[in-house]
Amino acid sequence: MAPVDLSTDLGGVVLPNPVMTASGCAANGRELHRFVDVASLGAFVTKTVMSQPRSGRPTPRMAETPSGMLNSIGLQGPGIRAFCEEDLPWLREHGARVLVSIAGGTAGEFADVAAHLAASPAYDCVAGVEVNISCPNVANRGQVFACNPEASAKVLTLVRERLPSGTPLFAKLSPDVTDIVEIAASVLGSGATGLTMINTLLGVVIDTERLRPQLAAVTGGLSGPAVRAVAVRAVWQVHAAMRAGTLPEAPIIGVGGVRTGADALELVAAGACAVQVGTATFHDPTAPRLALDGLAGLVAAHGFDRFADVVGIAHERT
Repeated sequence: MAPVDLSTDLGGVVLPNPVMTASGCAANGRELHRFVDVASLGAFVTKTVMSQPRSGRPTPRMAETPSGMLNSIGLQGPGIRAFCEEDLPWLREHGARVLVSIAGGTAGEFADVAAHLAASPAYDCVAGVEVNISCPNVANRGQVFACNPEASAKVLTLVRERLPSGTPLFAKLSPDVTDIVEIAASVLGSGATGLTMINTLLGVVIDTERLRPQLAAVTGGLSGPAVRAVAVRAVWQVHAAMRAGTLPEAPIIGVGGVRTGADALELVAAGACAVQVGTATFHDPTAPRLALDGLAGLVAAHGFDRFADVVGIAHERT
């Protein structure tokens, strides 16, 4: 049997396969590389980087749930300067195609981070930039940019202006909105090449022994198998809007609860042309590679010789 063509096009950048890490779940590559060659993945997605170093939120900041986990890390990281001096060159040296996740407390900070990234000598390994507009919006009382079409559009417009022409730009959207298609329309009309869906859902876990929230910050982001159906729904709705002409056609990266090839295939059939593996790596660092192998096997088992032919296929069978 001939091998399946797993290549996928993300806004002009062709990746050898559609499986990535998810931001925040594999640091910036060194830890994961001991288990999975970062160059073997379609792309490596970095931990979200901001302008200045951040220590993150107070502990405890992680809590288990029956089908996933809640985290309140708070975008801890070294800042964009250290990232460009240390992490990006390491990823480049090891042959990774890098999707750099960026964030900011204001729209202007997003733009500044993008400008510093674009000036890096290692920028040639950047396959795209993921704009994490689902992070807390410090300038707007703790809301997230992705909950407001105008705020989302402003961020994407400013970031696009600071990056080299042709850089694929993916807006990472929140599921905690009334109409995700409306937010998608806003960012796609403001410079985004495509979309990453979804970020974590806001949740709270109560310690029933102490009768108080388990997380010091009270709320956290829910991830893992519990959110997969929500992610599939979001991808389905946005891809359906693209097929109907309500939204311009654009690549979608699906993320949320992917552990196996079958999990990945759900998102792909709903309309994702790439998938990210996140929470599962905490349990098994080889999870991205296992998901890739499983997805390839399932695509072949369904009689397809090209991965691209499976993207959005569920819409044709309803």
